[in-house]
Amino acid sequence: MVRVVVSTLPALRPLLRRGSLLNHKPLPRSRLQPWPFCTLSSSPAAGAPSAAVKGEEVALDKHLTRCAAAGIAPLRVAVLVSGGVDSSVALRLLHAAGHRCTAFYLKIWFQEDFRNFWSECPWDEDLKYAQAVCDKIDVPLEVVHLSDEYWNHVVSHMINEYRCGRTPNPDVLCNTRIKFGSFLEAIENLGFDYIASGHYAHVVHPSAENTEAPSVLQLSKDKIKDQTYFLSHLSQSQLRRLLFPLGCITKDEVRRLATQMGLPNQGRKDSQGICFLGKVKFSEFVERHIGEKEGIILEAESGDYLGIHRGFWFYTIGQRQGLRLPGGPWYVVEKDVQNNVVFVSRNYYSLDKRRRTFRVGSLNWFDNCGPGNNEQLKCKVRHSPEFHDCTLVKERSEENGDALVVHLAEDDQGLAAGQFAAFYSENVCLGSGIILDSWDKMSFPVCSRALEIAKLADKSSLGKPIRIVNLEHIVKPEQQEEIKVA
Repeated sequence: MVRVVVSTLPALRPLLRRGSLLNHKPLPRSRLQPWPFCTLSSSPAAGAPSAAVKGEEVALDKHLTRCAAAGIAPLRVAVLVSGGVDSSVALRLLHAAGHRCTAFYLKIWFQEDFRNFWSECPWDEDLKYAQAVCDKIDVPLEVVHLSDEYWNHVVSHMINEYRCGRTPNPDVLCNTRIKFGSFLEAIENLGFDYIASGHYAHVVHPSAENTEAPSVLQLSKDKIKDQTYFLSHLSQSQLRRLLFPLGCITKDEVRRLATQMGLPNQGRKDSQGICFLGKVKFSEFVERHIGEKEGIILEAESGDYLGIHRGFWFYTIGQRQGLRLPGGPWYVVEKDVQNNVVFVSRNYYSLDKRRRTFRVGSLNWFDNCGPGNNEQLKCKVRHSPEFHDCTLVKERSEENGDALVVHLAEDDQGLAAGQFAAFYSENVCLGSGIILDSWDKMSFPVCSRALEIAKLADKSSLGKPIRIVNLEHIVKPEQQEEIKVA
């Protein structure tokens, strides 16, 4: 078993003794205040840095530690480690750059209800690797329990969003509310100059001559792994305190460094999915916290009754897997939240039903004022290397406050209410907002018959589902007309 480190930092001791989860608080905005700015404008020291590893040295080229503030007078850096390769290499790069590092492992697991799924504690292996990496370079490791904070600020919000038929992004919320929110607040008075993590992004801080200027979030050198999308809703006061040592190198270089440094976790695979679920399937998590409620599945174009589902919250727009309907492929195209009805179609990608306009609210800009009206930018509507050219039009309403109408230069079928849209100018991330519910005229066209059936109080009168057969998948073209006539 891994030794859970009892913190020697007084401000963190309360976070090591958590009771039961008592109240699910709404999401607050960060209360963080700007720190005195510690400039990173000094000239790098001559010579390439090296990573000392208990008697052995690993020579590093200058470009590998450029995003780790190499050559600056030693900084005190709190480094978030997960036991994975990325955060481990980030720690080693900061250590090689000569900074005084303390590693922190954030324990956010709360799903004790699922303990029968695990052969051992789900974070036990991660912590073992994190401890082993820290032991190699004599860096202290602190374990901070933030399960309550994670529940209050991320998980409860996710549950409420799914109940409302929206699709939240827990990774964006985790960065904003936990890693660089609750944790940053906990260590605010402990004398750390910066917080660092293994994210693929690059923060450019202002020079000593212009300390009032904002810090800038730039794309990572590795455009495939770039994670600025997940960081796009941070506040300027949070961004100002961050270092991302991997922002100047690629994933391939990270893997090579892990091998070169002899890291014990060099062969570990990258984590996938929502961080707190571990081996628990997402559907099992949803079932546990929201439950099931049987509803019907209707074809959007005809209103035909095709089958039943376990609750609209198990489905998201554009979903194909898990519908279990014959004659597909079928796609979820709309949801009636009030009546618990899921509408599907085989024509999700037809030209007349593609979307390129949507609204965004809950706007967050790193420079406070944001882009101008009708400004042409690029945006991401999901974590991927793909960008859309777009034009932004500002609007204001009593319901949504300040919002944007976003016009894409090309169609995108993956627009889901509750997700984030991040905006970019060249290689700079300007900020982001949350995709709002679409206008009716922009939604997938559901026929009037389907809408009327969805409103039926007693749906048992519908009888048995229609078993639709997709002729193109089963018979030869010359036989299709004969079968239709018969």
